[in-house]
Amino acid sequence: MRLTEQEIVNAICLNMAERKGLKPDEVDVELMWDEDLGFSAEVFAGGRSQILTQGNLFETIVQYLFSQYQMRVFWDQIQLTLDEEIIADIAV
Repeated sequence: MRLTEQEIVNAICLNMAERKGLKPDEVDVELMWDEDLGFSAEVFAGGRSQILTQGNLFETIVQYLFSQYQMRVFWDQIQLTLDEEIIADIAV
């Protein structure tokens, strides 16, 4: 299974909105990749900015797959890749 960059952004928006008591469309996300730090995301929600690490992204994807697809996956089943966009390949 593969999640597109937009699906990853949607997963983060849903997760952060739930955690902060906001609507998903009140959350803005910018996915990033750095050669030294790996994958991360900058999240703007409720007038504040927050950086999510790669581990945070994995946890968000795990929760998204369970809530949207009723799939239980573990972090080691997720592979983030930067091609033309950031994608998540899920080994199921």
